[in-house]
Amino acid sequence: MKFLSLEPFVPSGSNFEGSRGFFLELGFHINWEVDGYIGFQRDECRFILQKFENVDFAQNFMLSVKVTDVDQFRKDVLDKQLPQKYGIRIGEITKEPYGLEVNIIDIAGVCWHFVEQ
Repeated sequence: MKFLSLEPFVPSGSNFEGSRGFFLELGFHINWEVDGYIGFQRDECRFILQKFENVDFAQNFMLSVKVTDVDQFRKDVLDKQLPQKYGIRIGEITKEPYGLEVNIIDIAGVCWHFVEQ
């Protein structure tokens, strides 16, 4: 027996539809959707967007996503003007002991660490 995947439930904050749109523009597609839950996927990365608002929880929730090119990822986010459209925040690329990283704070306040592998 082996573990096959980990799919965290990510809070949407107060704007479930805005979060839905943001993740679609980030390049995820919807695998399934039912009453306040959306199963998103991009390549092998999956998560479940949950219609849930708790600011303290969201602002203390972090995810690490491995990407092949952090420079291109950041450029794509800025070219699509996602910070202006959705009010998200994107940081500068930093060199960490585990690789190059750029952070996004999403609509709900969740911190996504995109790390180059």
